[in-house]
Amino acid sequence: MSYDPPRPAGRLLLTPEDKEAPARAGRLRLLGLGERPEPALDAFAHRLAEFTGAPYAMVNFPDERGQFYAGLYVPAIAPVVRSDGSSPRVGRTLPRDHGFCPHVVARRKALVLEDVHDYPRFAGNPVVDEFGIRSYLGAPLIDGAGLVLGTVSVADVGPRPWGKPGLTAIKEHAAQLVVQLEGWDGRLPY
Repeated sequence: MSYDPPRPAGRLLLTPEDKEAPARAGRLRLLGLGERPEPALDAFAHRLAEFTGAPYAMVNFPDERGQFYAGLYVPAIAPVVRSDGSSPRVGRTLPRDHGFCPHVVARRKALVLEDVHDYPRFAGNPVVDEFGIRSYLGAPLIDGAGLVLGTVSVADVGPRPWGKPGLTAIKEHAAQLVVQLEGWDGRLPY
């Protein structure tokens, strides 16, 4: 399987290179994760959305081909309506250059974007225009061997003052989930 690293745009590398993608894909296959929706991870995402008050929450397992949301919560009524009256539909997959999770994976640490418009590197991301995303809070799922398995994240269509409480919360949720993923049997104890 080949993997094309991202190309620089001007001086900014818009989507960071993911050197661990092949190893992550192998580890996720061993765990039986990353290829289909997982009801337990959907439930985790729903609880995360409720906890943070964000309309979107995800458990993302990126690989060489793109991003896959094995856990996903989207509101029943989309919070954004386009000028033609339609609403964007958030699905289970996204290309690598969409969203902010690839940055969390590459950085290996949490990312807090209270208003993506404040960050030129992120303001031009396709999810800003396509889905109306204005704020993001995400943390990596790092296993006991030090491999980033994926991310947990929430996103909102308006600016959010996540602050230190938001950062602490997303990191705690990631730490709790990664313990469960390492012994994955398709269920979560909560």
